[in-house]
Amino acid sequence: MNQNRTAFLLRCAPLPVVRMGFIGLGHRGRKTVERYTDIEGAEICCLADLSPEAVEQANQQLALSGRHLARTFDGPEAWREVCRQPDIDIIYICTDWSTHADIAIEAMRHGKHVAVEVPLATTVEDCWRVVRTAEETQRHCFMTENCCYDWFHLATLSLVESGRLGTVTHCDGAYIHDWRHLFGDGNFYEQSVRCGGNPYPTHAVGPIAQILGFHRKDRIVRLTAMTGNAMGHDSLLGHTNTALISTERGVTIMLQFDGTTPRPYSRMQSVCGTEGFVQKYPVAMVQTEEGLLTGEQAEELMQRQLSTAAASDGPKSAARAWRDGHTLGVENEMNYAMDRRLIHCLQKGLPLDIDVYDAAEWSCLTELTRLSAERGGAPVDIPDFMGPHDESR
Repeated sequence: MNQNRTAFLLRCAPLPVVRMGFIGLGHRGRKTVERYTDIEGAEICCLADLSPEAVEQANQQLALSGRHLARTFDGPEAWREVCRQPDIDIIYICTDWSTHADIAIEAMRHGKHVAVEVPLATTVEDCWRVVRTAEETQRHCFMTENCCYDWFHLATLSLVESGRLGTVTHCDGAYIHDWRHLFGDGNFYEQSVRCGGNPYPTHAVGPIAQILGFHRKDRIVRLTAMTGNAMGHDSLLGHTNTALISTERGVTIMLQFDGTTPRPYSRMQSVCGTEGFVQKYPVAMVQTEEGLLTGEQAEELMQRQLSTAAASDGPKSAARAWRDGHTLGVENEMNYAMDRRLIHCLQKGLPLDIDVYDAAEWSCLTELTRLSAERGGAPVDIPDFMGPHDESR
C-alpha cells in the first residue's frame, strides 16, 4: 500500500488551548456544545446556525456551565463567517450530511482544523475533494465516529493486539436502529431510507477499520451489496442493506443497515480469529483458549481487558479516557473519550485517532453500497484514498 500521502500521521503545531467554532446547532449540535463545556483545554469561541433561536439556546448552555458567551452568527452565510474568524483553531460541523464536505473544505482552506459529524460526505467525489484539501492545506480532518470509543470495542482492540484471537479472518458490523419515530424531521428519515444503500456505514465499519488497520496494515478493496424492497420501492419500510466487503489481505467483512423495522438495536460488533471470537450484540460472547464465556462473565473479562489497555496505553489513551468518563458519571463515555482524545492530540501536536483517509474510506461506502445494490449486487471497487488521486469508480 502507498503510505506516502501527506496527511497520513499528520502532526501540526501544538495548541495549548484549542479555540473552537461550532456550525450547526440543532439537537446534536447543542448537545455537542454542552459536552465540550466539560473538556479541559477547549475554548468555545463561535456559534453558528441558520436559526438565531438555536444559536441563542447554545449560548445559554455556555452561560449555565459558567463559560464565557461565544460570538454568534446566524443565517445562510453564518458558516462562512465562522470559517473566516482569525482566532479559531478548529471548526466542529454538526449540519445536514449533504453540507459536511463543503463546510469542511471551506474551513481547511481558511487554515482551520475540522471535526465533522458522520458521515464525512455522501459521495466518492466529495470524499476525494476533502482528502485533496486536507493534503494541500495540511489541516486535520477528524470524523467524530464515537463508536470507535465504545468500551467493548476498545477492549476487543486490545485483545486483538495481544494476539489472543490469533489472525483475524472475518468481522461483522451493523447499525440496526429503528429510526421511524426518532426524528421530528420526516424529510431526514425519508432521505435516509431512500438512499438505496447504507446511508450510515461508519458506526459499523469504523471499529472494524481500527481492528484491521485500514491503510496501515490492510485496506478494503471491493464490495457487493443488496438492499431489500419487500414492501415495494415506494414504501419507507424494509430497506435493509447488506454489504460484503473484501480486504487486500483476504479478510471478509459483513456490514448491515436497518432503520425501518422493529429489530432490537444492534451494531453486531463481532470479530472472528483463528484462535478466538468476540461479539457484543445481542449477548456478549468471548471465545479464547480458556473456553467460552457469555453474558456477564464475558463482560467481566472484557472489563478486565479494558483495564489492561487503560494501564498500558498511558493516562491519555482512549481506554483511560473512557474509564475516566465512567468514573465522572458523564452521560456518554464514548463521546467523552472521543472529545478528550481530540483535544489532547491537538494540544500535544499528535496525529489524530481518526484521520481524513479514515473518514473518506468509511464514508464512501454510502454511495458504493447504493451503486452495487442498483446493479443487482455487482462488485464495486473501493478507492484507495492513500493512492494516486483517481476519482473514477
